[in-house]
Order: sequence, then structure tokens, then C-alpha cells
Amino acid sequence: MAKNKTEQKQQYMICALLDDLVPEDHLVRKLDRYVDWSFIYDICDPLYSNRGTNRVDPVVLFKMMFINIIFGYHSMRKTCEDIKVNLAYRWFLGLGFEDTVPDHSTFSQNYRRKFKDNNVSIRIFEAVIDQLISNGVIDPSVLFIDGTHVKANANKHKDVSREVQAAAKRCKKLLDEDVARDREEHGKKALKEKKNQAPEIKEIKASRSDPDCGYFHKGEKEKCFAYNANTSCDRHGYILGMSLDPGNIHDSQAVYHVLDFIDHMPFSPEIEKIVADAGYSNPELAHYVGEKDKELIVPKKRTRSRGKGKYGKYRYEYDEKLDAYVCPQGCLLRYCTTSREGRRIYKSSRKECEACPFRASKCTESKDGVKTIERHIWQEDLDKATQRASGTEKETYQKRKQTIEKVFADGKRRHGLDYTLYTGFERVYDNLMLIFTGMNLKKLCTYLGRMQEAHCAQNSCFEHQNEETLKAMGIG
Repeated sequence: MAKNKTEQKQQYMICALLDDLVPEDHLVRKLDRYVDWSFIYDICDPLYSNRGTNRVDPVVLFKMMFINIIFGYHSMRKTCEDIKVNLAYRWFLGLGFEDTVPDHSTFSQNYRRKFKDNNVSIRIFEAVIDQLISNGVIDPSVLFIDGTHVKANANKHKDVSREVQAAAKRCKKLLDEDVARDREEHGKKALKEKKNQAPEIKEIKASRSDPDCGYFHKGEKEKCFAYNANTSCDRHGYILGMSLDPGNIHDSQAVYHVLDFIDHMPFSPEIEKIVADAGYSNPELAHYVGEKDKELIVPKKRTRSRGKGKYGKYRYEYDEKLDAYVCPQGCLLRYCTTSREGRRIYKSSRKECEACPFRASKCTESKDGVKTIERHIWQEDLDKATQRASGTEKETYQKRKQTIEKVFADGKRRHGLDYTLYTGFERVYDNLMLIFTGMNLKKLCTYLGRMQEAHCAQNSCFEHQNEETLKAMGIG
């Protein structure tokens, strides 16, 4: 009985070079052409012993991991299965038809025994940043920062209550010094130092399977255990830094960790401006960035409504010369004291408030009949930052949606940034660092590929014009 066409084609014998079977426009060709992978040997070779059986090439291991990330598998087992039958992947890894593809557990075992304790993922990220710098594709003058929550590999219904020590504020020492100076300028006594003060303890909900993550809940979003990844990128969308915290740590506190990471990068001196959303709009961060001779660009936070018809804080104008607030009825709220937390307290006159017809209906319902307003001693730094976002740097701030927000959207949609398959801070951190490295590699190769295509098209057009010119002159 004659075989049908499908069965006949299945019996074809192909005699061709593996290089000829990989399309010229395939992404793996760009990854091979534009990325110098030898830096992996410099990082990993010292971690291997010269004795024992032959190792699996570390470049092959990390190339497999980047195939898993860049092509959106989100499963090392699935990646290994596809490498067995995918000619482009085999070509990229340097594996022939007869070569065995490493098992999916090989990378995990190498990570546990060698890579985990040697910051290999961070060193690879930094090496790729060096290649981005050498190619001249990044512009660190303006840094866009934001945080995203990565769902943890933990059941949200399996939790336990745990007491933890509250984290100390980054600018505490500097704040204490400025508070003492401010009180002295206003003729107030110095605050007494608190001796043998017990650390602040708070109770949190912790996961049984992954104690390092945090319980996250915000607005209408799903309550879950998650990690908070604060990330920075430039105006082209290249990721330049990342930090990881439990999901219950607010962005305004976690941002200092990503700033610490960036401070150790070679492009750090070139940073001029830092752009962030309203979640980072606080006086402490504005002052911290200003102390580093950089400009912070953040929008104003929306103030909470005090009820229909009530005066909001924005209705009370601050007079810098008088160092007092002016209420909508023209009365002054004068300086009273400066608290240990760095807030100046302004209070109105009881006599003036008692005679005001709007005191109870629109202003204050306090028992003593006095209106009180607080102002942080670093409020001026924050005011400058918010004025930039709505004034001279409005266009810069609006680029957030084209940069950092696009990074998160692309990462969650295509590269497994929406949830993690791993448990434990170190493993999740290293995995996210490799994800961001893979995204940088993909972006770099795509850009350089387009530039080369445009260059070739321009040369072709130039040659065509020369031929037409020679023909018109009767030459050739």
C-alpha cells in the first residue's frame, strides 16, 4: 500500500549544516552575534575544581537559563525538552544532533553548590551592564524608579502570626540633628535623649512555606504573600538596578535598597534626576536625594477628604516669612514646637477660633477649639520635587509609563515576573536578577539588530544611487 505524502516526508533524510537550518533573523543569532559570553567563564571558572569528572559548560547552563527567560518558558523542565527538538536552540548552545542536552536539574544543583553563595547572578547582571555601557545604549542621567509585587510561591491560607522588630528609618540620625537645630533656632529646649529604649515590636502575618515573603494587600488587589521588587531603568528601558523586600514593606522604605545598589554601579556619578510615582512622595526621600546632589521628581500625594464642606490642608497657605499658616478666614496658625519625628506644629489662637462662624462646620471639631497643622522640617525639599513634576519636568515625569511601567508590563507578560516558582529570599532575588539581565540582553540585541539592518539598507540605497548616476553618465 502506497504511503501518503505526510508519511513520505517523515522519511526524508536531510544532509545540511546546522548553521544553515537556523533562520538569519532568529533572535538566537543576535544573542550570539552581539553578546560576548566569555564573561561567564571569568565569573564561574574559579568556582569549579580541576579534579573529578568533566563539568557541564557554565556558558551552556546560563544560556539555557536565558532561553528559559527570554523566550518565556517559565519552566526549566519544559525548556530542556524543547532544546532537544529545537535546532535554533541547539545551535545557540553549541550542541550537535548527537550531543545530550543537560538535565533540568543540572542548573539547580550547580546553583545550590556553587552559584548561590558567590553572588553569581549579581556579577552576571553587572557584566551585562558593562556591555551596555560599552555599546553606548544607556543614558543614566535620568533614572526611573518603581516597585512591583511578585507573587510568592506560598499558600495565602497557610500563615502564622509572628512578632518582628520594626525597621529603623534610614535618615534617623540626620533627622535628629536637624530637629535639634530647628528647635534651637526657634528657642526651644533640646529634647532629652531616650536611653535604653526597647525596640518597636509589631505583629505580622507570615507564610509557613516561605517566611521571607510578606503579606500584601492594597485596595482591590488580591490578598497574597508576595515580594516587593523595586527596580530602576533609564529612558530607553534598560534595567540598571533592583532590590528585593518582603511584600509588606512600602516602596518609600524599600527604595533606599535599590538606591544603595545603584550607588555601587559605574554610571552612578552620571545620575542627575530620579523620577518616581506618588508612593515615593515623602520629605525624607526628597531630602536624602537632595543630599546626594540629585533632583527628585515626584507628584503630589492626594490628600484624604475630611468630609463634604470641610477645609482641606491645601486651603491653609504657608507664609515662609512669618513661619505661619494662614487659614481661609485670614487668621494665623503660629509655630508651637518641633516634635521628635521632625514635624513642626502650628496652632491657631483660641480666641480667634471661638469667634469664627466656620470653626465647627468647616475647620476643626477639636475639644479645645484650636486648629493644629503639622509641617515636616524637610517639607521644602518635597515641595521642590513636586513642583518639578508639574512644572519644568512634567514631560520627564510622563515618560514613566513608557519606561519603568513598560518594563514591568513586559516582564509580567513575557518573562515570568508575575509570580515566582522559588522560595526563600536569596533564590527569588537571584532569579529576578537573571530575569532582568535576560530582558536587558533581549533589548540590546533587538536594538543592535535593527541598527545593522538600517545600516545595510542605507548602504544598499547608496550603491543603487551610484549605479543610476553612472548609467546616466554613460559609464558602466
